[in-house]
Amino acid sequence: MKDSQGPLWEVFIQKKSGQPFVHAGNIHAFDKEMALQNARDTYTRRMEGVAIWVVMSSNIVSSSPEEQGSFFDPANDKIFRHPTFYQVPDAIKHM
Repeated sequence: MKDSQGPLWEVFIQKKSGQPFVHAGNIHAFDKEMALQNARDTYTRRMEGVAIWVVMSSNIVSSSPEEQGSFFDPANDKIFRHPTFYQVPDAIKHM
């Protein structure tokens, strides 16, 4: 039986201007315009966002949890990047 829903797209919503985009879920669509419309209709019915990203699921590349040690190891030898090496002035709040 052939799937008639179209490719799977991942949906990311920006709740307020300047905030990061957050993964909201996924939808099926045959093209990018349809994907945006389906995402809008599904995930922002109550004005939950100000912008939407849609990405075909097949275009997403990810590291795997099994690679965690070897993939992230190079960061361990750069301890100077940790914020504990910097003094934060008292005038700066909420950091």
